[in-house]
Amino acid sequence: MRKLACLFAVVLAFAGVSVPALGSEKLYIYTENFPPYNMSSTGRAFEHNGDGIDGLCTEMVKAVLQASGLDHVIKLRNWDYAYNRALNKKNHGVFCTTYTESRAPLFKWVGPLANNLWTIFAPAGTDLQIDKLEDTRGMLYAGYRGDVMTEYLLEHGYQVSAMESDDLNPKRLELGQVDLWIADRLAGPYFASQQDVEGLVQLYSFNKTELYLAMNIETPDEVIQKLNKGLETIKNNGIYEAIETKHGL
Repeated sequence: MRKLACLFAVVLAFAGVSVPALGSEKLYIYTENFPPYNMSSTGRAFEHNGDGIDGLCTEMVKAVLQASGLDHVIKLRNWDYAYNRALNKKNHGVFCTTYTESRAPLFKWVGPLANNLWTIFAPAGTDLQIDKLEDTRGMLYAGYRGDVMTEYLLEHGYQVSAMESDDLNPKRLELGQVDLWIADRLAGPYFASQQDVEGLVQLYSFNKTELYLAMNIETPDEVIQKLNKGLETIKNNGIYEAIETKHGL
């Protein structure tokens, strides 16, 4: 039976079809709705395979996985679920994840895939001006649970009203339920447009960070090496740059 399987793999290889290595374990890769980096292409809250998931980081990860030849499935869930699956289960991963010193020992890292610039948004028509983050102390931020930006503000003594996701925060800002909203420079305007919120002011940007695919710490090193080799491949063959250009970077 094993001989037949090997023969089948050889036939597919000659036909130009990428075949996962025999005996290799499947990778389970999760993401969240965080446009334009990762998002459902159908508008659903959850997606069970990569066909229904799009976005800048998603395209990067799909290209890396294809170049690596590793067997995998990509799913879209909420952030807490996705992050905890990667944190607790071998061969599970989550993207795009901000690399921080506190998270560094918790995962094995593939990337960087993209950059994230933390941005403070104010409601339309604001006359507020700030020169540094400290100028906003005492004001109430909109954020969402488990997000690295929200965690940063809380750790540094800022007031944050955190939701389960970022979707409704532009509307909360527009309605005056919060004073400010912290989001990514690309994701913020996208979420605002989805909620028909116009004119939000990008008040201040800081802390440019790098986004990665974070794999469970028990994932074999050879798998991580293949994934990072896949990233190197798409950088060398122009796919990485083409994806960035497509998304206006």
